[in-house]
Amino acid sequence: MTLDLIATGAIIFTLAVGAIFTFVAGIGLLKLNDPMTRLHAPTKAGTLGIGAFLLASMIHSWTFGEGSFHELLIMGFLFVTAPISAHFIGKVNIHRRTCAPLPTPPRDATWSTLDVPAEDLELDQR
Repeated sequence: MTLDLIATGAIIFTLAVGAIFTFVAGIGLLKLNDPMTRLHAPTKAGTLGIGAFLLASMIHSWTFGEGSFHELLIMGFLFVTAPISAHFIGKVNIHRRTCAPLPTPPRDATWSTLDVPAEDLELDQR
């Protein structure tokens, strides 16, 4: 077995894993009920799928051409920004009250941003 054959097998495997995870992310985005559960599909499975595609690209570039670290930069950016954007989307849904109600916060006023002053609640009611 040559290195090219092993690399081709690894590329095929990572492309298949990426396709499966991306397909599952797409189905989850379409089929899940509310925005909070729908949020998990692209941030979890989609990120893994894209990561597998980038890994396949790295293996290909190092085996059959000149190596490249661009994919590592893309993967790092993706793995850092996906959870942050999911967090912000989740907080928007919580503040718009479009999801299931959360438990009442403890008496600590710094627990979360859900401890809204009464005058802001009156503005939200309008």
